[in-house]
This record gives sequence, C-alpha cells and structure tokens, in this order.
Amino acid sequence: MFWVLLLLLAWVAAGTTCTRLCLASVRAAAVVDETDRFNGRGLTLYEAAFLSGGPARVADLTLVSMARQRRLLLAHTGWATVVDPRGRDEMERSVLGAIGPDGQSRIAPVRTTAAAADSVRVLADRLVAAGLAVPDGARTTVAGAVRQVRAAAAAVLILGAVALLMPAQAQENRPLVAIWFTLPLILTLSCLAIARIEVHPYTRWASPAGQHLLSALARRADTGSDDRTYLTTVAVRGIRAIGEPDLRAAFAHREPHA
Repeated sequence: MFWVLLLLLAWVAAGTTCTRLCLASVRAAAVVDETDRFNGRGLTLYEAAFLSGGPARVADLTLVSMARQRRLLLAHTGWATVVDPRGRDEMERSVLGAIGPDGQSRIAPVRTTAAAADSVRVLADRLVAAGLAVPDGARTTVAGAVRQVRAAAAAVLILGAVALLMPAQAQENRPLVAIWFTLPLILTLSCLAIARIEVHPYTRWASPAGQHLLSALARRADTGSDDRTYLTTVAVRGIRAIGEPDLRAAFAHREPHA
C-alpha cells in the first residue's frame, strides 16, 4: 500500500498549488475593481512603457525618444553622448543625471540608474493607485502560481508512474491506482485551463485593466507611421521590435572580455 502515500503527496501538491492559484486570481481581479480611479485620459508613452516592460522599458523609451530628437547620440558601440543637456521632463533629467557631467557614458549603467530613479517610482505608484499596474507585493503572483500548478501536474504524473511501476503492485490493482492518480491530475489541468481563460496573459507589470489599455494602444500603433507611432512601438514591444540595427546594437553592446 505504499502507493497510497504517493497518492497523498500528489493530492497535497495539487491542492496546495491550485489553492494558491485561485487566491492569486482573486487578488488580480480585485485590482480591476479599483480602476474607477483612473480618469480615462488614455496612457502616456511612459505609462505604456512601464506597463509593458517595467522601469527598464521606461529608461529605454526615454533614451530612444531623446535620440530621435537629436538631443542624445546612441552609438552602436554602446555609448551615449549628450547633445542637449536640458531635460524636458523628469524622465529625461534622470537620464541626463545618470550620464553625468562629462556628457558621455556607457548605455548599460545609464539604463540601470535611470530605471531606479525617483521619477520612475512615482510613475509606478500612480499606475498602481489607478489600478492599472500590479503592486510590488503581487507582481508575478499569478504567473508564479501557474508555474507551481504546472509543476504539481508533472509531479502527479511522476508519482502515478512510480506507483504503477512498483514491483510489488498487483496487476489487478493498477487500473484502480491509475484512476486515483487521474483525479488530482484533472484538478491541476482544470485550474490551468481556467487560469488560461480568465487571467491570461500572466504579466508582471500590468493589471488586467492595464493590459486592456495596452492592447488598444498596440492596435493604434500598428496603423500609424509617424514619430509617435515609432515611440509607441518601443514602449509596447521594446527595442527588439525596432528595425534599426545600429539602435539595437547600441542597447545590446557588451564589452569584449580581456
């Protein structure tokens, strides 16, 4: 009867992870109810960047925006050079401050410093208060819970296979053992299917309401060709979506090892 212990472990894994996923989904749904505090004005590019890729995306958007306006040079060798030292908003001033008084710096540390600036934290707090961004404590909660349920489903399969292949297992008991292990497997797969329908995609930054606004913004970006459309693409999809090799090389450049 050693298989009963394996079955108990399978039920514990399935029950615990499915409960966590349900609680995480409820918390994510609760965020949607707070979106009335958002005034319906639509997303700014900085807000779209944060909801799509977090603080790092905001820093990338600011760098690209300043480069498009010829106020910052981004070399394919990974260096940023200041042309106009006057920032037009807090994000740009954060980037200029990260570059330093010399007016030239590696892009990688500038991105890191700008992403951690107070202006980005203020932006994040505003989006969280509006119900469009996921609070710090809840980020990756749903995605993490989904991964745990997937792991539990795999564990149920492994434990079931071990129980069925045990040498001491009587041949006539194996169908019964398979049925018992099918039940926790059905539980985990059902929870994954419901989560796929109700709370997919499992984003780190945007709440379901924020995802809805991002989807509308992305659709508008697909139909335009002006400078704002270009920056919207950077905000929503990141640097890799831009078809300029030199720009991608500037952000992807790494120093060669000695």
